[in-house]
Amino acid sequence: MYKVQTLNKIAKIGLDVFDDKYTYGNEVENPDGIILRSFNMLEMELPESLLAIARAGAGVNNIPLDKCSEKGIVVFNTPGANANAVKELVIASLFLASRKVVQGIAWAKTLIGEGENVSKLVEKGKSSFAGPEIQGKTLGIIGLGAIGVRVANAAHALGMNVIGYDPYLSVDAAWKVTRAAEHANDIDTLLAKSDYISIHVPATKDTTGMFNQDLFRKVKKGVRILNFSRAELVDVDSVLKALEDGTVAEYITDFATEELLKSDRVIVMPHLGASTPESEDNCAVMAAKELKDFLENGNITNSVNFPNCDMGKVSGTRVTIAHKNIPSMLSQISAVFTNDNINIENMVNKSRGDYAYTMIDTHSSIDSKLLDELRAVDGVIKVSLYN
Repeated sequence: MYKVQTLNKIAKIGLDVFDDKYTYGNEVENPDGIILRSFNMLEMELPESLLAIARAGAGVNNIPLDKCSEKGIVVFNTPGANANAVKELVIASLFLASRKVVQGIAWAKTLIGEGENVSKLVEKGKSSFAGPEIQGKTLGIIGLGAIGVRVANAAHALGMNVIGYDPYLSVDAAWKVTRAAEHANDIDTLLAKSDYISIHVPATKDTTGMFNQDLFRKVKKGVRILNFSRAELVDVDSVLKALEDGTVAEYITDFATEELLKSDRVIVMPHLGASTPESEDNCAVMAAKELKDFLENGNITNSVNFPNCDMGKVSGTRVTIAHKNIPSMLSQISAVFTNDNINIENMVNKSRGDYAYTMIDTHSSIDSKLLDELRAVDGVIKVSLYN
């Protein structure tokens, strides 16, 4: 029986992925796996039984990745599962950034009580909320992942010129993005050409605060910026200064701070990017399937701290080893099997940064002695048996 702890409310369609071999719920103790959405695990004591964590969403800044990696706990996310939901909100925000729709609606509400004068007042005041059309304008997209590609294609369909920048553009993403999009070789080219900029990169040590005073000096005057990726990417003081001097005409973000809420040139949304029933269902199903495949077969798909590694369903006996990515690991692991006179039928090894993952299939029976010998190898973090 596998035990899965749910740290948030998870869509039923996702939990239905778990069959009668599973018990799940918020009160589950000593879980094999955890599935969550936004629950903050950073200060949480990780159970010794824990093998994997599945985040029903893309961001994993609420999960202690370093601690998990050190313990051999595989962390999954669900890239692309909420991409359409975020894309639709970004496209809506292009119009909101241009046409002052939000400001106009708020002003119209102030006319309550004017009775028959409302129509005249509206005609007199509407010029204050005029704004440009997006057709023919240039949208710069920083980050061409699952969301960025969809935004690019949708914006092109609306008549915009699209320029994208992503130094890590994958082959899959390149195939999916419209051929009409221009690929910028450097971010400065994108900044100089863009009337609108939409940010779609993860928050890392390299990207945190990337939209700062130095970057704002390079943008096209009057640019409109959309941030539906991560709050940390845009330095709040810098963007407020850029709004004050007209460098930036409008800033729309899904991440609220009190300083941003005070500005009349900022539209702040309450983190609505993935808040659709379709997105929540997609994320829940994807996270549950990733967790189930790992617990039952040891396969890793969409991990953020260990390499993807897949050998299909277990057909005999399988041993998986999470270990440091250091020299001679494979020879030491293989030697343990050789010394115990066990034939390795199939083996896959993948690495990611400082960590690696090895899967071994055999038709021989594996006893606790061999598993203990593997655990004793210097650099091995966690050993699991599947049969």
